[in-house]
Amino acid sequence: MDIAFVFKIAAVGIIVAVLNQILSKSGRDDYAMLTAIAGILVVLMMLLPKLQNLYRTVRSVFDL
Repeated sequence: MDIAFVFKIAAVGIIVAVLNQILSKSGRDDYAMLTAIAGILVVLMMLLPKLQNLYRTVRSVFDL
């Protein structure tokens, strides 16, 4: 995993945190929660190919 990928995840986290704070301060807590859930889903979708690669590597190493 290269450092650019880590920075992409951090950027998504920062954007979600800022949006969450703005929405919370304006009294829209329901939208703030939806924004946080959307951020989590975006990061999980970014991680999914990496996890698939890890799974394939483990299977090949242990010859499963």
